[in-house]
Amino acid sequence: MVLSRSSSRTYLRLSILSALGLFAVNTAMAATPEVTNTNDSEIPQVELDKIVVTATRTPTKTSNVIAQTRVIDSEELQRYQGQTVTDVLKNQPGINITQSGGMGTTSNFYMRGYDSKQVLVLIDGIRYSSISTGTPSLNLLSADQIDRIEILYGASGSSIYGSDAMGGVIQIFTKGSRVDQSNVSTTIGYGSHNHYQVGVTGQLKNDTSSLSLGVSRNKTDGFNAIANSDAFDYNADDDGFESTNASLGLQHKLSDSLSAGLSALYSDSTTDIDSAGALFPNAYSDQKNGSANAFIQHQTLLTTTKLSYGQSIDKLTSHDNNSINYQDGSKFNTTQEQARLESQINAQPGTVTVGAEWLSQKLNASDVLDFSSGSATQTAYHPDDRTVKSAFVGYQLADTYYDLQANYRVDDNSQYGNESTYNVGAAMRPLDGIRIGASYATGFRAPTFNDLYYPGYSNPDLKPETSKNTEVFVEYNKGNQISRLTGYHTDVEDLIGGNTNTGEAKIKGISLTSDWRMDSFLFGLGYDYLDAKNKTASSPNYNNDLVYRPQNSGLIYIGYQQPTFNVRLEAKHTDDRFSDVANQTKLDSYTLVNLSGSVYLAPNLRANLRVDNLTDENYTLSNQFGTEYATDGINYFTSLTYNWF
Repeated sequence: MVLSRSSSRTYLRLSILSALGLFAVNTAMAATPEVTNTNDSEIPQVELDKIVVTATRTPTKTSNVIAQTRVIDSEELQRYQGQTVTDVLKNQPGINITQSGGMGTTSNFYMRGYDSKQVLVLIDGIRYSSISTGTPSLNLLSADQIDRIEILYGASGSSIYGSDAMGGVIQIFTKGSRVDQSNVSTTIGYGSHNHYQVGVTGQLKNDTSSLSLGVSRNKTDGFNAIANSDAFDYNADDDGFESTNASLGLQHKLSDSLSAGLSALYSDSTTDIDSAGALFPNAYSDQKNGSANAFIQHQTLLTTTKLSYGQSIDKLTSHDNNSINYQDGSKFNTTQEQARLESQINAQPGTVTVGAEWLSQKLNASDVLDFSSGSATQTAYHPDDRTVKSAFVGYQLADTYYDLQANYRVDDNSQYGNESTYNVGAAMRPLDGIRIGASYATGFRAPTFNDLYYPGYSNPDLKPETSKNTEVFVEYNKGNQISRLTGYHTDVEDLIGGNTNTGEAKIKGISLTSDWRMDSFLFGLGYDYLDAKNKTASSPNYNNDLVYRPQNSGLIYIGYQQPTFNVRLEAKHTDDRFSDVANQTKLDSYTLVNLSGSVYLAPNLRANLRVDNLTDENYTLSNQFGTEYATDGINYFTSLTYNWF
């Protein structure tokens, strides 16, 4: 069934009223003994001071980490049923998104003034991105197969993880990394644009082992991705998306000191795309994305040693009129293999981390069309493989009165030689609940395979981009609130553009976050001021804003939580920003208001509702070469989840 926009709005309003009615009925029922006795009568506790692994490689409370971090846990991810990791990130402080249409279409994100090529993405510790473009396909990963997401802002991750972490690190943990009890859950959902989802997750746990297996199916008719399709020779049709997603987690305790495990996340998806001209009206792209990781770990009172091996894939086949052969499609298949040996040593005080890493990156591409001569020429694209051998050492101290962190890493890349990075940071607590600190970090980004080898635009002599980053902060963490004010300043050199290392940029900003819990109420806010400028002296765009970097952005939310239901209202504002390096095309500011909530209809049956863009804001996320990409109006997704314990 396909509804008109007015009919969809009517249906949506009825869905919202029904859900709110369920909230009201359930609130009344919560006072009766029958429901109180079958559910936990205590209000669920929201832990503001969470444990994070990404920032130091060791489990550490966020209140002891020097860098700014954020954890999106499994409870928060429940609010994103039917959505992707991109949808989750765009509602986080300090992150802005561009996207060329609806679900499954190409997207990019910006954090601390850097784009997604300069922010490292990991899945269970394994690198995940396309090594041709350098961008990770987070728009294809389903949120329902994920346990939590950790965000590390700033460049401190470079000396821990190596290349591509100048702007930060985003690590995705698959379901099964933590299994509390044996259970089976089934979810069915429906939303705008004939969007449906079905999924099942089974988890088994005993004294020595845990197993988690999940699978889901998403499909939507989508909407027309080109907002100004009448002005161009594009297909003015809806652009659908469908995906099959799976996750696997297995952990086993071999003895008191030895354990092993594996994890995997996989997505097989198809996205309808708009192709210039009417020759191929049914253009589409197939993508296969994911990661797998296996490890064995030995633990004693003084050391924890872990050996891991993993692989990630990013495989894209596009069938459109720009392909060499429409039926075969144009192919860009990325494979990354990674092995790591690391050991954490209890140094009393503090923890010392030492390790070594091996990374192999390969790209198998079909012939491409080279337009550098002014006309399309079919050209072979067979880039060289590369390997990276790395060694790292770090020290961390999490104390009652002060925190310390220092890291150093060396990467030996087969394509451009050695690159070393380091990070030092310290924080102290002069007063109860008050923490102040500072850090300095260097970072770099390796050239992508397209930077080095793409026909007509290649330069195999490119060097890595490099950065120097300074950060200071003051934090208040006491009782029911955590608030942090962070200031940062970054100089970036050897930026790659036009197949040269001539670019420079200066990025500075302020980030404020505050999260509160008061009885049943949760509320918080975030504000980011960003000044990201092109500082290439020889460029006609000197001192222009970097593209898609808004100067001001912020969010605010309020939630109410009870044992049998919860509801949350949030708003995020994004300032004006330019979509071109000459700063001639400005995208208007916008504010999105979203509503989400869930209610237990029975002890094991939960209903979820999410409504995005409640005010039906008309806004633009991307404008490239005069093509304005469309965004969705008011839209919803509702689902039912049943748990067998």
